[in-house]
Amino acid sequence: MAGVAVVGSGNYELFIDTGFVQDAFLLDENPQGVLNNTQYVLDGTTNFAGVLEGCVGVNVRRGRRDQGDQFGTGTMTFTLSDTSGIFNPFDELSPYFDAATAQPGLAPMRKVELVRYDDLNNAEYLFKGYIVNYDYNFALGGIDTVTVFCADDFYLLSQTVLDEFNVSEELTSARLTTVLDLPEVNFPIAQRAITTGTQTLGGAAAFIISQGTNVLNYCTNINDAEQGRLFMSRDGLLTFQPRVGSTLSGSVADFHDDGTAIVFNQLGISFEADQVVNRAVVQILGSNNPQTADDAASQAKYFIQTQSITNSLLHNDTAAATLASYLLEGEPEPRYTSVGTALNMLTTAQRDTVAIIDIGDTITIEKTFTSGAGTTELAQELSVEGVEHTLNIGDGHKILLFTSPTTIVYELILNDAIYGILDADNVLG
Repeated sequence: MAGVAVVGSGNYELFIDTGFVQDAFLLDENPQGVLNNTQYVLDGTTNFAGVLEGCVGVNVRRGRRDQGDQFGTGTMTFTLSDTSGIFNPFDELSPYFDAATAQPGLAPMRKVELVRYDDLNNAEYLFKGYIVNYDYNFALGGIDTVTVFCADDFYLLSQTVLDEFNVSEELTSARLTTVLDLPEVNFPIAQRAITTGTQTLGGAAAFIISQGTNVLNYCTNINDAEQGRLFMSRDGLLTFQPRVGSTLSGSVADFHDDGTAIVFNQLGISFEADQVVNRAVVQILGSNNPQTADDAASQAKYFIQTQSITNSLLHNDTAAATLASYLLEGEPEPRYTSVGTALNMLTTAQRDTVAIIDIGDTITIEKTFTSGAGTTELAQELSVEGVEHTLNIGDGHKILLFTSPTTIVYELILNDAIYGILDADNVLG
């Protein structure tokens, strides 16, 4: 098996871009200079160093904790023990120091990857991104350490601004593609997983994108109009899921406390006023006519609980009114908000399943509750909104999933086995 063994969890590796290339084409060299050689390519390939063996711990956080939060930049933090000084950026004798450029190879904005190998030795990514910062700590009389802070591609988008340009009336997914294709952004097509959106964005003069607009903020505004999900996946794909996306897939993992399914050791339950939205206000760009939706019955019980969206990119007031109605949630309901497990509690097959659960996946959580009235079981089907990995070679791999209720949209979807049947539940529009 490839990688480093993590107790009770499987084999893993943490790869860092060293700044060197390998397998580069070299003119007049044999075999490096042979035409049509599949191994030696013009620019070479990135040389990655595996550093997990010297790692004290790894923490990955991606997504959001709650459905009402924004998706932010995914992060990974890890700490390395440096017994020989090879991670010291001042050490010119380090194998990662580039003598040709007199620069450390392990430097900010180098690529980084966390990989787990499943039972068939397939590499499954848990995080892909870039090193943002090395924080080296000298320990007098002890072992030096370096803490490395990493971020996914959302960090790059947050550091980029747009030139002024006009836009056309188009779906959310098309607008997102338009932005990513711009020269100042130039996000790789191979790193996109964009599903067709359901909402139309405006293309009038009011919607012109002004000079200096932050790319990530604008992409977030696109998603606000859609009310879908926009995030970087575990394998480094910029992923856009529309409003109906979470209704179209079954549960990928079942968590249960009775030993019949994946066991858990942590469960969050929420029942709160913040779940209630009984007044929603949506105002589109260039409009002085905010669209308001009210749930009077809910307001009588829970007072007024308001959610507002201003400067929406939706194309007209009618769409804004529809979104306002969609945002209403009149009654709070107790729900599971998070579930945690440790891979050393699971079977090999369960480990392979749980390790790769990602944002947007549907899971099932079921717990047995005992009271004076007897025993009841409560199961909920939920959407994953956020993922946290905590990894230690000697202590194992722990996973915490943050969840929200699955979104139910009663809309006819042609050629779908479930949602393509025209009946009382699945209606046109």
